[in-house]
Amino acid sequence: MKPIVGISTSYDNDEKAHLLRDHYILAILKAGGVPIMLPAVAENDIIQSYTKICDALVLSGGGDAHPSYWGELPDKELGEVSPLRDIFEIELVRNIMKIRKPVLGICRGCQIINIAAGGSIIQNIEGKFMHQQKAPRDYASHQVFVQNHSKLAAILKTEEIEVNSFHHQAVKIPGPSMRISACASDGTIEAIEFSGRHQFAVGIQWHPECMEDVYADYLFEALIEATDMRDRSSPG
Repeated sequence: MKPIVGISTSYDNDEKAHLLRDHYILAILKAGGVPIMLPAVAENDIIQSYTKICDALVLSGGGDAHPSYWGELPDKELGEVSPLRDIFEIELVRNIMKIRKPVLGICRGCQIINIAAGGSIIQNIEGKFMHQQKAPRDYASHQVFVQNHSKLAAILKTEEIEVNSFHHQAVKIPGPSMRISACASDGTIEAIEFSGRHQFAVGIQWHPECMEDVYADYLFEALIEATDMRDRSSPG
């Protein structure tokens, strides 16, 4: 059986619509997984059901999380917030990580992993270059430098890659269980990962699902392979 990979969806507050770009679905299919869309809900029993059904989780990109989750007031540059999506994704990722199922957070998803782990977020990046590129989604706009000996470096098989970029927020302080695994040249944190040895929990600020390069394949393949490793390490 192919592993089932749940993908969180954006939620349009005005249209009451759950949305997801097909890039995520195609990337999971290419890597050998079975993608399913997870509409945002607040009910804990449904979140628990999602947790049981999915073998792995992808937290998709989207709008900003509310800064109250890390004890700050909203910055004047804060974008649109979806309270339902915030509640849903933070609770979902906590449940997924508690039972050690693999999770990959993309852009907003990276930030949600960090918030769920007790970390904080920069509400608006004031770096030396643009992190919200005005270019096609498959265009690599800046370099990312991957930490030597990190899990991410082992996955990507390199310590320097070119990535696309569509974010104005980023990780400020990693949660206690997380560590920095990549940065941009201006110091912006571009990736975090779970610091323990035997759990796949990786957050990245770029959008590999839109990129047509080997590094995108490596990331999604690693997520699928992590479900196999978890199965082999489970008792019985």
